[in-house]
Amino acid sequence: MNKFLEFLRDEEGQTSTEYILLVAVAAMLVFKFKGVADAQITKLTEGVFGKAQGILDEIK
Repeated sequence: MNKFLEFLRDEEGQTSTEYILLVAVAAMLVFKFKGVADAQITKLTEGVFGKAQGILDEIK
């Protein structure tokens, strides 16, 4: 038990396991919010191009 607690308290650099966990959490967040981000980006680009088209129509 003491070895396990010592292992948990050890802060000597990051191991590959910690990096893998960080990548896994980042990937999970990307997949979780992909639909929301996709909808927001689509809405934003449609708004920008719609305004640009309106300005071009006024110039003609």
